[in-house]
Amino acid sequence: MAFRLGWKNSRSQRHLLQTVSGGVPLFPWRTAGSCLDPEMKAYLEDNTEVTSSGSLTPEIQLRLLTPRCKFWWERADLWPYSDPYWAIYWPGGQALSRYLLDNPDVVRGRSVLDLGSGCGATAIAAKMSGASEILANDIDPLAGMAITLNCKLNGLNPFPILTKNILNTQPHKFDLIVLGDMFYDEDLANTLHLWLEKYFWTHGTRILIGDPGRPQFSGHSIQHQLHRLEEYTLPEPTRRDNNGLTTSAVWDFHP
Repeated sequence: MAFRLGWKNSRSQRHLLQTVSGGVPLFPWRTAGSCLDPEMKAYLEDNTEVTSSGSLTPEIQLRLLTPRCKFWWERADLWPYSDPYWAIYWPGGQALSRYLLDNPDVVRGRSVLDLGSGCGATAIAAKMSGASEILANDIDPLAGMAITLNCKLNGLNPFPILTKNILNTQPHKFDLIVLGDMFYDEDLANTLHLWLEKYFWTHGTRILIGDPGRPQFSGHSIQHQLHRLEEYTLPEPTRRDNNGLTTSAVWDFHP
């Protein structure tokens, strides 16, 4: 099913996406949400629940997969789209979002790339904390729709969303890159590490990583280039849904 996201038509946002995507806009510039596929939107709304409980950021509302949703229990192969990882508020993203809300000076007036945005919570936290420009990046178009709906839940105009793998490109400079829960696979961890190093040495951009200490992260060589900024105790519902993980941390990347 073809799906395209639109967003607020402004000169700065147009330039932002054109620059990241190599000069060619990937989607039409329309009012955000105006071209959301109605069937897919209805399916997403019918099979997620709006919630703000059980996470580190009760001030952010999100559409998530919860025990009250059909596909929390239903066979996964009956879900008609790609895996709905965007419908889970992962612990690394929770830590990052909490950190930005508690430390708004980190993002206020700055441009932010939320890499692997998922449900968009960290990008939303950045917007709430005063970021001047935000680009949410995720490879799944359905994640893009979820981010748009989650922005509206929180009274925000949806920001640009790029549904494209950018790890084989070098986007223009952002003041800050944030990424949570992306070190879950060894090959991806290696690719990310190289990309982040190159981006840092090209642009000098600050890079913050959120992770609860998965083996692919805690055992990776990137650990030698990290400084832990904050560690959070995860709420009981998050611990229960993540195999007993108890904490999540935010790390500053310094190659």
